[in-house]
Amino acid sequence: MAGNQQLVVPQAKAALNNLKTEAAQSLGVQIPADGYYGNVTSRDAGSLGGYITKKLVQIAEQQLSGGR
Repeated sequence: MAGNQQLVVPQAKAALNNLKTEAAQSLGVQIPADGYYGNVTSRDAGSLGGYITKKLVQIAEQQLSGGR
C-alpha cells in the first residue's frame, strides 16, 4: 500500500495483495514489479480499484448474510 494508508487490520495485507493480483490477472493489467503505479494508465488503475471494490463488497455481503 502506498503513501500513508494504514490498514485497520494489518493481518489483511496478504489477502489484499492477493485480491490485487487476482484483479490484475482478470483484467489483463500488469502490476509493476517495483510497486510504483505512476506509469499505469488512469483507466487501468480505475479498473483495478473498481474490481477490488466490487469484490470487497461481495465478501462483506456474504459475511453479513451468514455466508450464504
